[in-house]
Order: sequence, then structure tokens, then C-alpha cells
Amino acid sequence: MSETIDIILLEDELEGTAAKLSHWLVDLGSTVKSGEPILELETDKVSMEICAPASGCLQEIIKQPGDNIEPDMVLGRLASGNQNIDQSPSKKNNEDSAGADRLLSTNSLKGQDLIGPAVRKLVREHSLDISQISGSGRGGRVTREDVMTFLQRPEATAGCTDFTTHLVGKRIPHSPMRQSIAKHMVESLLHTSPHVTSVFELDMSNLSEHRRWHKKAFAEQGVKLTFTAYFVAASVAAIRAVPQVNARFHDDALELFEEINIGVGTALGDRGLVVPVIEGVQNKNLLSIAEALQGQTERARRGKLTPRDMKNGTFTISNHGVSGSLFAAPIIINQPQVAILGIGKLEKRVVVREIDGRDEMLIKPMCYVSLSIDHRALDAHQTNQFLSVLVETLETWGC
Repeated sequence: MSETIDIILLEDELEGTAAKLSHWLVDLGSTVKSGEPILELETDKVSMEICAPASGCLQEIIKQPGDNIEPDMVLGRLASGNQNIDQSPSKKNNEDSAGADRLLSTNSLKGQDLIGPAVRKLVREHSLDISQISGSGRGGRVTREDVMTFLQRPEATAGCTDFTTHLVGKRIPHSPMRQSIAKHMVESLLHTSPHVTSVFELDMSNLSEHRRWHKKAFAEQGVKLTFTAYFVAASVAAIRAVPQVNARFHDDALELFEEINIGVGTALGDRGLVVPVIEGVQNKNLLSIAEALQGQTERARRGKLTPRDMKNGTFTISNHGVSGSLFAAPIIINQPQVAILGIGKLEKRVVVREIDGRDEMLIKPMCYVSLSIDHRALDAHQTNQFLSVLVETLETWGC
């Protein structure tokens, strides 16, 4: 005898973040195994897979792509065993309005309901009024050919404004991640923190040599040694010199943290940006930092981060130089933190050094490092002291 099992998103899986159903990974009626990913959610920070709570057949899909999801909400139902899906008319009448029978029952439908997703997209791209288009499909359904024919008529553009007749655009809906990034950036820069940025030059000669000598040994342990790992480690020394950087601003006090949890901005291409956090960096050596950084970065690129992976950060690093940027100002602070470190592109430059009392021109691997601060919490003195310690730590690494 089969049993119906609800597919529920538990509260601790979201950890307080908003979520939207991205898409189902299996079709209605498909057989799944316990623990197999069956749907994907997109929060304001990560995409996450939800797995089947038991083995069985996907009997019912309750929530559709694009629906907002809250904890303890039933997303769908599984039938344990091999129970067949009820395809009776009474069952279909109770299904979500997106069911196939709804598209064929035309008596109660308006013109805009008689189109599929592809046609709806075409109508939206051309800013058309679907009620003006006659459908030639089954039951009066508007087809792609109907839309293309309508576009050839003068009345198709008669109601458009001047700029839409000259500019044909394509609207791409914002993902929850992009909406969250936009909201956070505006809030941080315009409404919360007065940003100020200081920039130092960094000679990467010793660092490059140290990495060249040690990356093979790290690789033998399955760890990739990146320059970012050095910057994370050096940030600990700089924070110890200027603890106000590892803090949170309140109206009546500056809250300093003993724990140093450093987030590293990770670009996901057109999908946006995430900031996975390495916790307890003050207790880690270079190897463990590189290992943690590699793990977080790989999970971010595969879309496997959880909301927990991006919580409790106290300081953030943005290695924008990996995409060719020399420096960026300001780099917007990751609220509610009070500072963010920027790392520019590593490139060889001609620099002047005094050698035996004479100025000499040398070619050195150089980069710019910047610290954008919340001027409510920090001043130029602390900012420049932080960067001075950071630069000295990195330039003398291994000496």
C-alpha cells in the first residue's frame, strides 16, 4: 500500500532568507530515490537543491517555478512505491491553474491566457496587447505565427511611444540574487555608510617567489595555492594591528569582534556575486586557509553554497584584479561590516628604488591594494595603518 509524503522545505534550510522556486529537476510521474535532487530554489544569495525526502513517484507538483517559498510550505507530494498518478477529471480540476486542461478549456479564458510561454515572451518583447491579436490555433489560441503576422500590420506599432518605435529592447527579469545585490549596494553606498577609499602599492616579488616554491607542495596535498590565500592570511596581521576594521558600527558604539571571519567575493559570471565566508581565520595557517578558500570557491562555482556558508562575516576581500581591473573605488562595503579590501591586477611595472644611495629603475610585479571604509567607524589614520601593515606583511613574506 502506497503512502503520500509531503515535500517540505524546513526552516533551517533557508536560515531566514527569501527563496523562489527556480525549477523542478524531475517531471510529474517520475520515479525518484531518497536523497536525489528534485527541485532547485534560488535565494537572494545562492541556488540550492532540495532532495527527495523518500523514494517514490512524484505524484503532485504544488508550487510552480517563480513562486515564493516559505519554510514548512508543501512544495509537492511523493507517492511511495509505484502508485500511478490520478489523471481523473476531478483530480485535474483541483490542480494548479497551470494544468494542461486549463489551456484547452476556452470558454472561460481571456485572450492573454491562450498563449504558451514562447508566445508570451514574444508578446512581451514587442510590448503588444494580446487582446488585439486574433488566434488561429486550437480554441482560438494565439500562435507564434499569429504574432508575427500582427507585427507586419501598421496598427502593431501605432500605440507605441516614440522611443519604443526606434529602440527594440529585451527585458530580462532580475533573479532574486540580482535583486538582492542591487538592494544591498544602494543601501550600503547611499543610505548607510559614507565610503572613503585609500590605495597603496604592493611589491609582489617575495610573494610571487614564495608561491612559486611552495605551490607544488600544496598541490601534492590537493590544495591550490592562490595569491588570495596570502591576502586572507595577511589581513589577520593587519586586523590585529587595527582591530577597528573587524567591527560593526552601532549608533552608540563600535562593536569589535575577536573572531576573524573573512568573506571572499566570488564572481558567478552573469549570475551575480556571492561572498562565502572562511570562519576563524585567526586560527588557520596558510595551508588551511588555502584549503578552505578552495572548497568555498568550488562550491560557489557549482552553486552548492548554503545560506550558512555566507553568514557571520566580519571582513571582506574583493580580488577584482582577476578580471583585469587595476583598482576600483569605492568597493561597496558588505553591510553590516565597516571595511572591504580590494586587490588589483598583478602586472609588471617599472619602479624606482634607491640602491647604494642611487636611484635605480627596476621591473617589479606590482599591484594596487585598497581599503574602502565606513567613515563613521574609521578615519584615515586607521585606514592607512591597516594598509601599511598589510603591505609590509606581504612584501616581507618568507624573509
